[in-house]
Amino acid sequence: MVRWIGIALVVVVAALGFASWKHFSVPPEPASNAGGTMSGEASGEAHGPTDPGVHWTVPKGWSEGPQKPMRVATYLVDGTECAVFWFGPGQGGTVDENIDRWAGQFEERPNPVRDTRTIAGLRVTRVAFAGTFLVPGPDMQATGRETGWKMLGALVDGPEGMVFFKMTGPAAAIDGVTADFDAMLASLTSH
Repeated sequence: MVRWIGIALVVVVAALGFASWKHFSVPPEPASNAGGTMSGEASGEAHGPTDPGVHWTVPKGWSEGPQKPMRVATYLVDGTECAVFWFGPGQGGTVDENIDRWAGQFEERPNPVRDTRTIAGLRVTRVAFAGTFLVPGPDMQATGRETGWKMLGALVDGPEGMVFFKMTGPAAAIDGVTADFDAMLASLTSH
């Protein structure tokens, strides 16, 4: 009898754990306003759990990419991808921890070109890496290598926590959209 009660408790705890995981693993709805102003909220209206409190203007010519877990938005342009992440207040790690993690996504672990500035009262750290990119799979383990790639990143200290912009792609393609990436950062505002 005690054994059956123990088994029943394990099943109940597992079911509750799954329900909780399912609730918190559903990504926010993406916005479909490429070329317009964007915030973490899909509609850009309400301030809820998917609003990082930071807004930006999506460069013209950038298209919205597919919805992906843990992302506020994904943009595609000229063979590159720009992912925007926000995990909530106090979440996502420090600037240095993230820069170190991003360096680890390259085979050579390159030192980034790093610049910190203030845009509309927001502290923004911009980084750039180049080398052999280790393509992450669903479990964040490398599934392949892309030589001659670059990454542009920005870590924005927003009012609701850090917001991360990470653009990856072939070096020539990244070079072609760097001005757009920087213009997007220059458009940052907070509410």
